[in-house]
Amino acid sequence: MSETSILSFLPGISLEQQNQEWVLHYQTTTHTKNTISLPNCSQGTLKAWQILCHDGETREKLSSLVQETDGLSNLAEFYYYLAQFERLGLICQTIYADATPIAKVLPLAPAPGLAIGEVAGEKSYVLSRFAYLHRQNNQIVLESPLSKVQLVILDWRGGAILAELNQPCSYSQLWEKISGISANAVQKFLNLLDAAKMLSEVTIDGEIVEDKQDALVQWEFHDLLFHSKVRTGRHRQPVGRTYRFLEKIPQLPAIKTQVADTIIPLYRPDIEALKKNDLPLTRVLEERKSIRHYGNQPISDRQLGEFLYRSLRVRNILKTETEELSNRPYPSAGACYELEVYTAINCCDNIPSGLYHYNPQAHQLFLVSPRTSKVEALLEEAAQNNPEKQTPQILIILAARFPRITWYYESIAYAGILKNVGAVFQTMYLVATSLDLAPCAIGCGNADLFAAAVGCDYYAESSVGEFALCSKQS
Repeated sequence: MSETSILSFLPGISLEQQNQEWVLHYQTTTHTKNTISLPNCSQGTLKAWQILCHDGETREKLSSLVQETDGLSNLAEFYYYLAQFERLGLICQTIYADATPIAKVLPLAPAPGLAIGEVAGEKSYVLSRFAYLHRQNNQIVLESPLSKVQLVILDWRGGAILAELNQPCSYSQLWEKISGISANAVQKFLNLLDAAKMLSEVTIDGEIVEDKQDALVQWEFHDLLFHSKVRTGRHRQPVGRTYRFLEKIPQLPAIKTQVADTIIPLYRPDIEALKKNDLPLTRVLEERKSIRHYGNQPISDRQLGEFLYRSLRVRNILKTETEELSNRPYPSAGACYELEVYTAINCCDNIPSGLYHYNPQAHQLFLVSPRTSKVEALLEEAAQNNPEKQTPQILIILAARFPRITWYYESIAYAGILKNVGAVFQTMYLVATSLDLAPCAIGCGNADLFAAAVGCDYYAESSVGEFALCSKQS
């Protein structure tokens, strides 16, 4: 068995007889249930599919089984359906070396079966910078956003080889370095890594071939991984509104519970009058821009109140049997509205400096903290993003209550948060432009510093966006 690979179906695939016909049940990569009808399935072919549903077998032994049971004429049917199963990404391969399984290949997308060649013995290779190990379902799994397969590492040999591939090695060097491993095992494992796009050749000049691709070298690991995981096509995770915590964890309310000694009511503009008299949308869109040079006159409490009301208030609460949603001026994935609004006030007429939480339903500011060193640090960090190092008059911090959206969505929850931040930014830009204020989105912020300033759990609520709001230069 030293040179074999065992074929089997993906976990969860089953065979069932329906109305004298055998049917294969499987899930697509987007977790949609699907079936394949197997009409007139011969005894030998049926036995082969049943074996694939359990421990599996080599391609050669499955072929021999069909031929011995049904005769040579039914081999074509067997190979036809096997090719279709592989094309749909339903077939796993367990790779053996020296009579022991070393890794299992799980397809993540419909694609032709993995073609495993041989790496050149005299060349050096290094692990792709995009490959990563993690624990999944009590197994150690190797993945990469470059690959459409997942490798389950089945014994110590795979881990030992991976540990040495942090620097260029040929397969003969690996064999010499790792005690107790055969040259055959090293060769088989490197062949597999190469076929799975988790290995890169290193030239005699020491250049990593993977890093010479212009499009690829500009990707950072975390960005490409995030891109591959929040889009369908390179993973088998459920995607979308799956309600995976329904009846397991209580849903957070649409409006965050707040307690504060200092509460500041805010000005409410006349929306109906604004509908008639406000600047035209096209003019606001055309004049919208980031303004990084601030005026000397502090923004007023009336301006701040109108800005928050027009951009971020709750218009109404929507309740169903299973969830509590809301409606606001900006769109939000699934009407979850997980974003909370905090204002770090540097200077504002009639509002003391400090950190406030905005209640979008009551349209009030709740004092979270006076101007402590942590609040000062939040404002100072925002100033570092300004070309003239000016501290914004108002620093608006968007924080996500993560369970508000992760309770509903799978795979795309954080991507949804970032899209929601973008929607809020554009809404705030347009309202600020209409109010003749100076708005500017800030590229990054310190989520740990925010959590320390607010006193919240980093994993339950963290800052995800910052926005400066000031008066304009006269």
